[in-house]
Amino acid sequence: MSPATAHPPDTRTTRWRLDPSRSSIEFRVGHLWGMSTVKGTFTRYRGTLDLAADRAIDLTIDAASLDTSNRRRDKHLRSPDFFDVENHPQIRFVSETAALDGELLEVHGGLLARGEILPLTVSARLRQVDEELEIEARSLVDHRRLGMTWNVVGMVRAPSELALVGRLVPDDAA
Repeated sequence: MSPATAHPPDTRTTRWRLDPSRSSIEFRVGHLWGMSTVKGTFTRYRGTLDLAADRAIDLTIDAASLDTSNRRRDKHLRSPDFFDVENHPQIRFVSETAALDGELLEVHGGLLARGEILPLTVSARLRQVDEELEIEARSLVDHRRLGMTWNVVGMVRAPSELALVGRLVPDDAA
């Protein structure tokens, strides 16, 4: 906290912006009949948290920015079999309700991917660190309900785990 600041920003009344340089959005999916896990990240995204707003959370991810460290697999994940990034370049989560109890944030909203909307509950932990917030949010998603049903002989397992870990900073543009 800077010497000129008497109190850190209030979690409930400040509009916060996700800092991509200190955050990550990851996914994990069981593969090979659950014997291994495919892990990946999204490298381009933007998000806000404003508990005083009607839609407290708005997160937009560039679907083409997915990276599993395997170019061939990434190309397949971007194809119509999965994210169909040519027709659906963004993945979006917008909250309908968000309730903060101490450091625990319970969020209900909609995940839009591939032109499908899936109701989603996300549990997050927010922790004030000086003038910023640390966030760790996780949820399980049945990717099949988003039309991602390609699966050779049952190799891909549901659900997928989504995780956002990082820092939120006061959004000076608000």
